[in-house]
Amino acid sequence: MKLHLFDSELRLMELVWEKEPVYAKALSLEAAQRLGWNKNTTYTVLKKLVEKGYVLREEPNFLCSALVHKKQVAREETDSLIRKLYGGSKKAFFAAFLEEEQLSDRELQELRALIDGYEK
Repeated sequence: MKLHLFDSELRLMELVWEKEPVYAKALSLEAAQRLGWNKNTTYTVLKKLVEKGYVLREEPNFLCSALVHKKQVAREETDSLIRKLYGGSKKAFFAAFLEEEQLSDRELQELRALIDGYEK
C-alpha cells in the first residue's frame, strides 16, 4: 500500500501512535492542548485517516488504533522526498545532508558504523 499523509494527518497520527488505543474524544482533547485544534478539526482529520485505512475505528465510543506503523510511514515519506528532490538518488540525498549538517565526531562515527553494518 502506498502511503501518503498530509501534514495535519501526520500530526494526528503522531498522537494516535503515542496514545493508542485511544478514544476519539481523548484524542480531540490532546489535539486541542498540543496542536491548538478544535474538536471539529480533529474529527475531520480522523475521519480522513479512517477512510484511507490508516486508523481503525472501533465501537463503542470511537476507539482508535493505528493500522500503519510509524516506521512504515517514515520510510514512505523519506522515499518520496528523495524521489522528489534528489531524483531518487539516496547518495545525492546523503551528500546534501552531510554538506548542510554540522555533525560531531561521535555522530560521524555512528553513521560510519551504520554503513559498515549494512555492508556485512
